Amino acid sequence: QVQLAESGGGLVQAGGSLRLSCAASGRTFSWYSWFRQAPGKEREFVAGINWAGGLAKYADSVKGRFTISKENAKNTVNLQMNSLKPEDTAVYYCAADSTFSSRSRFDQEAYDYWGQGTQVTVSS
Repeated sequence: QVQLAESGGGLVQAGGSLRLSCAASGRTFSWYSWFRQAPGKEREFVAGINWAGGLAKYADSVKGRFTISKENAKNTVNLQMNSLKPEDTAVYYCAADSTFSSRSRFDQEAYDYWGQGTQVTVSS
């Protein structure tokens, strides 16, 4: 059974850090990404990384603060979030592409597997 399981969300004060993990089971994927959705807003791309872990992309809003990495032996993708801001508050979703989609990595339609989401809350 193919599954993406997120962990690591929680409540943190502004300026603090959190580390999210996404454990993929059942198969490997060509690309893994994190998206987030804040209340009343569209789901947006946060960061993504290719299967080998050698290529990463970031949304402008998180560049320099968030780092995505991949542990190939564990088929796990991590998102280290530093200098968190209240506007980072959202449900964070792990997504994975098993089809080598030609769509932009920023497009959620490029991904065919999704985790259940984990809440990140940043207090001011």
